[in-house]
Amino acid sequence: MRLDKFLKVARIIKRRTVANQACVGQRALINGKEAKPAKKVKAGDIITVIFGESKYSVKVLKVPDGNVKKEEANALYEIMEIDK
Repeated sequence: MRLDKFLKVARIIKRRTVANQACVGQRALINGKEAKPAKKVKAGDIITVIFGESKYSVKVLKVPDGNVKKEEANALYEIMEIDK
């Protein structure tokens, strides 16, 4: 699954266009490297998203085939670190 879509499906970022802009703006990293919106996400990856002065790191536990229910979105990742 694409990085921008995963960020939206996992509800880390509310809208896919905003997720896409975060990737293009070099505010989304996979395993410490800058990632474009089309970068494939796989289980075990560490995704870091920078929101202004805050930085969130999550570990991908599983990648869904499509959309998931709101209640199931938290099961897709584990929060590793939050720097505010």
